[in-house]
Amino acid sequence: MIPKKFGPKLVLTIATVASVATLFAADEHKEGYKDTPLIPGTQWHVHDSDRPVPRVVTPGAKFSQMADAPSDAVILFDGKDLSKWSGRKGEADWTIEDGYMEGVGGNIRTKEEFGNFQLHIEWATPAKVESKSQGRGNNGVLIFGHYEIQVLDSYNNPTYPDGQAGAIYGQKPPLVNASRGPGEWQTYDITFEAPQFDDGGKLTKKAFVTVIHNGVVIHNHQEIIGATAHKAVGTYEGAKSKGPIELYYHNNAVRFRNIWIRNLGEYDKP
Repeated sequence: MIPKKFGPKLVLTIATVASVATLFAADEHKEGYKDTPLIPGTQWHVHDSDRPVPRVVTPGAKFSQMADAPSDAVILFDGKDLSKWSGRKGEADWTIEDGYMEGVGGNIRTKEEFGNFQLHIEWATPAKVESKSQGRGNNGVLIFGHYEIQVLDSYNNPTYPDGQAGAIYGQKPPLVNASRGPGEWQTYDITFEAPQFDDGGKLTKKAFVTVIHNGVVIHNHQEIIGATAHKAVGTYEGAKSKGPIELYYHNNAVRFRNIWIRNLGEYDKP
């Protein structure tokens, strides 16, 4: 209790100090940056701490988990071996157990390259939460080694919006947060349209991606502005119309299973 002799001014001062302290405390725990480049066409910096956080949507109990691959799909991982994958220094060396593979160090990528595709992949972050923000189940589906769809434990885990699960990393947060809890299996169903170039190598069409996370559309034919990067705005310099699928290891033991991909092909021409 404040003694009466100090009067209302002291009460106001203490209240003001408390409010400021609360504000600073909130800012101190805000995840993100304000000293990074602006994302072209937006008011937001890369990994902007003030960017609106996608609302949370509880996904249905199950969607495409352990979905059988269509007859024309390439099975990239069936739970038995890593024969379709390589590491950056040779053969892929991730561990395999109980039908899933788990990252143990270094990225792995498919030996085969793809153009326009439909990709199905299932993943689970560690059940035991030992960190926060980008330290919780950090990985990624890195298309052509250039365009990352973020993998992260985003269940009750504040981070910068363009770095949460399902984000086009450093560019576009997902429309909503459809994450399941730590250790639970989650699904991405990704449709990707590769960038196109003329005979001289000039970009004629940017890449586009549609992503369904646990049965919820989180990107709908979204343009990718260039290679995804940490604290930077990427470009299409050195990009191609075909490339591998890469799984990005970031010191977190994320699990993957049931990975298959389909080349989209083309419509009949008139």
